[in-house]
Amino acid sequence: MDILRFTTAGHVDDGKSTLIGRLLYDSKAIHQDQYQSIERASLGQGDGAVNLALLTDGLRAEREQGITIDVAYRYFSTSRRKFIIADTPGHIQYTRNMVTGASTAELAIILIDARNGVLQQSRRHGFIASLLQIPHVLVAINKMDLVEYSEEAYRKIVGDYREFAERLDIDDVVFIPISALKGDNVVEPSKRMNWYRGPTILHHLETVKVGAGRNVVDFRFPVQYVIRPHQRFRGYAGRVASGSIAPGEDIVALPSGQESRIRSIVCMEQDVQRARAGDSVVITVEDDIDIGRGDMIVRRRNKPLVTRSIDADICWMSEEPMNTNRRWILQHTTRNVQAAVGNVIYRMNIDTLHRETADALGLNDIGRIEFELADPLFVDAYRVNRETGSFILIDPDANNTVAAGMIRGAAQHVPPVGRTPAMERLVSPGVVWDELFIAREARERRQGHQAAVLWMTGLSGSGKSTIARALEKRLFEQGVRTMSIDGDYVRHGLCGDLSFSEADRAENIRRVGETARLCFEQGNITLCALVSPRRRDRAYPRHVIPEDRFFEVHVDCDLETCKRRDPKGLYKKALDNEIRNFTGISAPYEPPEYPELRLQTDALSVQECVDRIVAMLSAQGIIPSTA
Repeated sequence: MDILRFTTAGHVDDGKSTLIGRLLYDSKAIHQDQYQSIERASLGQGDGAVNLALLTDGLRAEREQGITIDVAYRYFSTSRRKFIIADTPGHIQYTRNMVTGASTAELAIILIDARNGVLQQSRRHGFIASLLQIPHVLVAINKMDLVEYSEEAYRKIVGDYREFAERLDIDDVVFIPISALKGDNVVEPSKRMNWYRGPTILHHLETVKVGAGRNVVDFRFPVQYVIRPHQRFRGYAGRVASGSIAPGEDIVALPSGQESRIRSIVCMEQDVQRARAGDSVVITVEDDIDIGRGDMIVRRRNKPLVTRSIDADICWMSEEPMNTNRRWILQHTTRNVQAAVGNVIYRMNIDTLHRETADALGLNDIGRIEFELADPLFVDAYRVNRETGSFILIDPDANNTVAAGMIRGAAQHVPPVGRTPAMERLVSPGVVWDELFIAREARERRQGHQAAVLWMTGLSGSGKSTIARALEKRLFEQGVRTMSIDGDYVRHGLCGDLSFSEADRAENIRRVGETARLCFEQGNITLCALVSPRRRDRAYPRHVIPEDRFFEVHVDCDLETCKRRDPKGLYKKALDNEIRNFTGISAPYEPPEYPELRLQTDALSVQECVDRIVAMLSAQGIIPSTA
């Protein structure tokens, strides 16, 4: 049977431990002596009921306080699948515990109390699941018995959380209404919620696809030991991090770059014909090349990135704040290298998903950091390969783990948020800014709505301009003042002197950002529809517009669909080399990480996209809810 590793998270008293206890009890995964033990422990709590949460709340401090403060692991199985559960704490001060417990999970259960709705902690846990690239999220709306099993209460929470989840990098989100205390929809379907036709918690756990987050393509074998029992045998022991390999395949050893071929693969003193991800084996090669602990064996034509600097998201786990002037030990697979902080790009406010200026990180902070390394690492981006895209930082003096990290790629020396010289607004000599004669706030009061900037970014053919036009028509009909700035419009006149080089693209975005700011100050909802492929360029307009008035909308459509649409014939010309530096073909596109809204236009109609934007503007108080 295959194994599903999943984690649970939720606000304090949302019922995480009770849910796990109910799963174990109703699926007959509790031994009699275990049940008797928690039955005795429950007597001390005075209410006479057996507290199933005690199956996971094992620490005395947890039992006394009635909360989970550590990561508790439990194991059980059914006839279909084996399970490993990590019950993680809900308190904000235990963010590091959730990161630790969820780091190997393939599914996250996020519990929400039906009485309280979606809280900041609910959003926080969704963000962490997205950051850790957990492929499946199950939102369990618990304590339905305390809201009279109300379908309306359930639907409202689903709508609120789905709106938030659209900003995250999560493809599979499932909602299930439950009562962990009463057992409704945990193992058996609830007779008290006949309006719900979906799966129970256990059925979903048994049937969800496992392995979606595993990399089965890129062979990576970090060497742990060199095995030399006698002069005639030299093997390299370790665990296959990803992919697979067989005897006879060409390999290269990193960092030396020496090439050879797999001679044999040994497991439990027997030769095997293939080693796969997770297998602990000994590999021998045909040539006598220099390979040692910390090196990595990979396929000759499929190499990871070899770099001395990395760009990474990290969670700071030490009570002592980060000291950016000291060196750390970075442990990546079996390799340890010295690392120094080269650049603190931002700290993430994971309640609002806004990036904040930071000089360092403190306990439980999550931020984006660039590290400089004394020796090269062999890495893949975390979103591609969780095994070779993750690392820990170690304090060399105390030998404590101080941070866990997820690699984005090689460091690009990205300017820190809010402190970049590139974002310093250009001012002609001798010119002084005068305040507007009619203030934006006065215009907003007169017109009955607030000003804002919607920045629509996406590949050519994704539908940016089409959606912007339909949106402007809808807003105009509702009496909302708008201004439209299309990428093609500004290339006639305002930016007609610019090419499509990287530097000119950045200048194009700067000019549009400044124009959008002027339109914004006149009280307009300004619609900007541009490819704007670089994240660092899109940071400029976000920087010059007030934080709560700037909305980045990712018009998301896969490249093949955009090629088929090709409304202006540009992809055909780019593929025929008639257009150089064309985004998606000969130039890269960097999608937004946490846009205010993501519209998947290969699945949504234009009107559905407009409806979602209008709903967002209404929810944020930009336009009246009745507009």
